Amino acid sequence: MVTCGPSIYRKPHIGNYRTFLYEDILQRYLEYNGYEVLRLITITDIEDKAIIEAQKEEMPIKKLVEKNRALFLKDFKLLRMKSPTYSSCMMVCSSTAIEKAAQLIKTLLEKGHAYHYTYKSRDNIYFDPLKFAEFGKLSKLNIEKWPKRKRRFHKDTYERSTWNKGDFILWHGYKKGDSDYWNTEIGKGRPAWNIQDAASIAKYLGLSVDVACGGIDNLTRHHDYTVAIIEGITGREFAHYWFHGEHLLVNSKKMSKSRGNVFYPNDLTRMGYKGDYIRFFLIYGHYRKRLNFTLEKIRKASQKLDTFKNMVSGLMKAKSNISSSHTRPIIEGILPSFEKHMNDDLNVKAAFDDLFSIISKLEHKRFQGKMSASDSHKAVSDLRKIDNVLQVIF
Repeated sequence: MVTCGPSIYRKPHIGNYRTFLYEDILQRYLEYNGYEVLRLITITDIEDKAIIEAQKEEMPIKKLVEKNRALFLKDFKLLRMKSPTYSSCMMVCSSTAIEKAAQLIKTLLEKGHAYHYTYKSRDNIYFDPLKFAEFGKLSKLNIEKWPKRKRRFHKDTYERSTWNKGDFILWHGYKKGDSDYWNTEIGKGRPAWNIQDAASIAKYLGLSVDVACGGIDNLTRHHDYTVAIIEGITGREFAHYWFHGEHLLVNSKKMSKSRGNVFYPNDLTRMGYKGDYIRFFLIYGHYRKRLNFTLEKIRKASQKLDTFKNMVSGLMKAKSNISSSHTRPIIEGILPSFEKHMNDDLNVKAAFDDLFSIISKLEHKRFQGKMSASDSHKAVSDLRKIDNVLQVIF
């Protein structure tokens, strides 16, 4: 399983974490179902934006990205995401796969998918999408509308543009005065953004995976590029399943620094919201639907979680030896209900709402003295299994 981690030229905001959290839920639910998951989280630490930001901050790029990586790992722990251990999860920076990127580009040159072109004294390398027959298949791009005139895009990414209909850059050739470059078999320079995930995947997982994930903004101009690069080399399917999570809005508007509506986890912790509250708000929905963040909505979500936790605490106090014939069937429905909704494209909100209803009924039975200690033990045991996925109950 490969998931796009952050570009750490800046610290990630809660919209980024919404994506990382649905991916965390997916990994945990696969493991809940008995799969052994080897997950790669890619972190972009060398790109145009990082170089520009480092110049703006007047610090070495390495220092900038290490600072933001540390903040990311701190929030990763705060939000109870799966720790990166080799057996289940690897978190790697793109700069660890420079040589692999050069190897992939060399192969693409040999296969005719890529070519050299000098731009502003740089010996750059570009990918020609028209040389890959299925280019744009993920986002269903109509290749017939491709411009007739040759165009090249020289930057790593472009703002406010759905598609760059032209050749995209794979390698930024060295220019005198550059401080961030590597010596490789294809020359001096640095890999462009769109080759970096492919290089990390190839180095750590190989050239095919079961599951690939990211945010909806990765669908165009990134994941289709990754597919073209890898499948252009192998000639076989790169990923069998794709997941793309929708945006998080703030007060019904897209987050942006210009609007001043960007929230980070530490903004919310300063307001008194613990990590489990933030995690719950961000997973309590459907990952393919937009989620609107407001302070009122996170307050209500936190109250709902507290109410649920209090009911679970009440169940744990059941001492009666009397077991109602109606109680056990309710308990037996806990796991099937959860699985039904999670099997419906990870519908976490529906799964939690059903759990809330079930636990409410059980708490009512406990008040009536119709719930035994063994009933309680069974219910809590099943909830602990579920919380291995949700990470918000206990």
